[in-house]
Amino acid sequence: GQGVDEPLSATGFRQADAAGSFLSNVKFTHVFSSDLLRAKQTAAAILGKNRFCKDMEIKYDARLRERKYGVAEGRPLADLKAMAKDAGEQCPSFTPSGGETLDEVRERARDFFEFLCQLAVELEQKEHGKPGAPGRSSGASGEQFVFPWTNHYSEAETSSEGSGSSTVLDANILVVSHGAYMRNWIGYFVSDLNCTLPENLTKSQLSSVSPNTGVSHFIIKLENENLLKPKITCVCLNQDSHL
Repeated sequence: GQGVDEPLSATGFRQADAAGSFLSNVKFTHVFSSDLLRAKQTAAAILGKNRFCKDMEIKYDARLRERKYGVAEGRPLADLKAMAKDAGEQCPSFTPSGGETLDEVRERARDFFEFLCQLAVELEQKEHGKPGAPGRSSGASGEQFVFPWTNHYSEAETSSEGSGSSTVLDANILVVSHGAYMRNWIGYFVSDLNCTLPENLTKSQLSSVSPNTGVSHFIIKLENENLLKPKITCVCLNQDSHL
C-alpha cells in the first residue's frame, strides 16, 4: 500500500539490478517513478545499469503510487483476504476501510496515461517546429532502441512518411510503479482502450500481479496526434526472464 514506505530488501535490490542489466541497452527519453521509496530505489538501480541514461532525471509522481489499502496496510495478505471474506467479497475487488476502490485507482492510471500521451504529442510538435530538424532517433544506433526480447520496437517506429496517415511520436518512456496499480492500469488499457494483446497470453496471466521488477512493454501510437484514440499494442506482460 501507500502508508508503509519501506525501502527495498536485499533481494529487492538484486532484482532491481537484474532488471537494470536486462534493460541496459534501451535508450529512454523519460523516466517516471512512484514517489514511494521502494519504487524510487528500483528506478535508480535500473538507470544505474543503463549505458545511455545514467544521469537522466527521474520524475516522481504520486499518481503512480500503489493502491491505498486503508486499515489493511502493513498487514499480511491473508488478513486482507479474511477481511474480504467477512464482507462477503473477494480480492482484489474488496476495498478495506480507508482504502481506494478499483475505480479510483483506475482513474489515477487514466489521468497519468493521458498526461504521458500529451507529453509525447508536445515533444513531437516541438521537434517538428525546428527548421530542418532530424527525427529524435535519426542517426542513432539501432541497439539503443531495441528491447532485449523483441525487435517490435524498431518495427513500430517505422514512419509512414508520405502517406499522410500518421505521425510517429518518438518517446521511449520508463515507468516504475507497483503491482496492484499496474494491474489496474493494464485493465484500463484492455477494457477501455482495446489494447492488442499477445496471442499466447492467458486470462490468468492478464489478471495476475506482476512479479517484483516484472517488465511490461507497450507500444502506443497516436495517429494524427489524436489523444482520444491511442492504438496500444502489448509486446509482453510481466516479463521476468531477468530473474
